[in-house]
Amino acid sequence: MKPKTGLILVNTGHGKGKTTAALGAAVRACGAGLKVLIIQFIKGKWRYGELEALKKLPGVEIRPMGLGLIKKGEDLAPHKEAAQKALESARCEVRSGGWDLIILDEVCNAMRRGLLDPLQVADLLRQKPAHLHMILTGRDCPDKIMDMADTVTRFVNEKHHLARGVEAQKGIEF
Repeated sequence: MKPKTGLILVNTGHGKGKTTAALGAAVRACGAGLKVLIIQFIKGKWRYGELEALKKLPGVEIRPMGLGLIKKGEDLAPHKEAAQKALESARCEVRSGGWDLIILDEVCNAMRRGLLDPLQVADLLRQKPAHLHMILTGRDCPDKIMDMADTVTRFVNEKHHLARGVEAQKGIEF
C-alpha cells in the first residue's frame, strides 16, 4: 500500500465560500475518522455558527486566535501579535504529528494585511509531515504560497446579496 500523501490546498479569491468550503472538508475528514485542527487567524472567540457546531464533532478542534475584522485606520500591532501567536500555534501543531488535517483559516488575509510574512507561512508548509493535509483560506493568497500548493481554488463573486443592501445572515455568513 502506498503511503498517504498530504496535500496543500488553497481557497482564495474575492468570492464567498472559502472558509465554508474548508469547513466542509473538515466535516468530511471527521466522517473519515481523521483528526482535524482549525486555526482561525482573524476571527476571535465570540459566538458564531461554525465555532458552536464544530465543538460537537469528535476529533475536530477549532481555535479562534484573531481579534476580529480590522477597521480602517486601526492599529495593526495587536492584530499582528495575535497572528504571530496563531502561526506559532500552527508551527507547534504541524511538528506534533498529531493531526491529519490542519486548516489555517484566513491566513491569506493575515499575509495580505502585513500581519504575517509569506516567507514564514512558506517555511511552515515546508515543515509539514508527509501525511498531513493543510488548507489555507483567505483573499489574495501570495503567489509563493500558491506555487507550493497541490490544489488552488479561486472563489469568484458573480453576485452577492450584500451588494443589494441585504445584511449578513446568521447561519450563512456567521
